Amino acid sequence: MSPDAVRWRYRGTAHCFGDDLEHDAHMIPFEFVIRRVTEPAELLPHLFEAVRPGLAARMKAGDVLVAGQRFGKGKAHIQAYIALKAIGVAIVCESLPYNTYRALVGLGLPFMSGCEGVTGRVADGEEIEVDFGTGEFINHSRGTRHAYPPLPPQARDIIELGGTEGVLRDWWARARAAEHGGRG
Repeated sequence: MSPDAVRWRYRGTAHCFGDDLEHDAHMIPFEFVIRRVTEPAELLPHLFEAVRPGLAARMKAGDVLVAGQRFGKGKAHIQAYIALKAIGVAIVCESLPYNTYRALVGLGLPFMSGCEGVTGRVADGEEIEVDFGTGEFINHSRGTRHAYPPLPPQARDIIELGGTEGVLRDWWARARAAEHGGRG
């Protein structure tokens, strides 16, 4: 697997939140949005500092953020999602606003929404495994399994290419190849 390849199966620690986790108030201080900071190294120390200081330092690749309804509510800013992607954390939630859905797909961050009751099936710190392609949700700490709606294939295709930027890179490469008779 190339270093940039998307992981569709995550196994790690669950970091749980309830309903109404707001991007600008809870996930990252608004000052980083105003300043349009997009460097993960600058964002990471401030991820969740308002609601759970030090959490970003404990998160690792393969971990899954589990949230209730209206995950990422408010404006669909991307700074917190940039930081989560840099760590290698994916998201499972009960629901999220459409603009947050678009932001996650556009950034290329694996997630599943529509996972009704997920917050009752896992506690903070439990070991879980999630397959974003099939919707399989396993709580290894409890020895339970549950099936959720997987991420739609169209969204997976965009995420697989690296989000909006990857789609545009792919389109440009194909256009140039066609222009040059398939010689790139």
